[in-house]
Amino acid sequence: MPKGFFITGTDTGVGKTIMAGAVIKAINYLGITAGAMKPIESGCGKEGDTLIPFDGMFLKQMAHMDDPITLVTPCCLESPLAPISAAEEDKVEIDPVELRKAFLKLCMKYEVMVVEGVGGLMVPIKRDYYVAGMARDLGLPLLVVARPGLGTINHIMMTIRVAQQEGLAVAGIILNYSAPPQQSPAEQTNPKLLAQICPVPVIGIFPYLKNMAEEAVERTAIKNIDLELLKKYL
Repeated sequence: MPKGFFITGTDTGVGKTIMAGAVIKAINYLGITAGAMKPIESGCGKEGDTLIPFDGMFLKQMAHMDDPITLVTPCCLESPLAPISAAEEDKVEIDPVELRKAFLKLCMKYEVMVVEGVGGLMVPIKRDYYVAGMARDLGLPLLVVARPGLGTINHIMMTIRVAQQEGLAVAGIILNYSAPPQQSPAEQTNPKLLAQICPVPVIGIFPYLKNMAEEAVERTAIKNIDLELLKKYL
């Protein structure tokens, strides 16, 4: 059975890509080789006729992979929309079977895999097929990335509820400061409240990073992610 984590978020823009890179670095620090994958990326850039998955490229760099980017991100979409809409705009067909084949191929090379999803669990990929379905097909426990401030409790609890309904294991939550902290009462009290009411642990509170260089992400990950909890799933 594949080992690793599926990185999902409570919303778009919560910092899933940076956190996926941070989790890769934390796993590497434990002496385990991690591969990375972003199976679907919408809003890709374009160089000539070639679509460039910037998130996929970032994860490939973080994991020091020599695999082709077409294996790391098999499905590149130009339109910055939900996958089902972007695929329609781009006139391409998303094939979940092919995505899983690419995943299994990488699993043969790396000890564990860190896979970043698209938005949250209920983002539609195809009609009646959502990100939650892709996570289930890959068989990895979830790490849920969320904002630390006001409103995040509701988003986190709804995400956990959906995961449970879909039969997905949730390893933990990472609260990520994707913007400078506001020092608000919500930011200060949410971690304690989550510890009281949430059925899964907060395994990291990631500070705001101005510098997204690999060394800065690695140093911050080792300091701010619960390595012992990660080890339980590896």
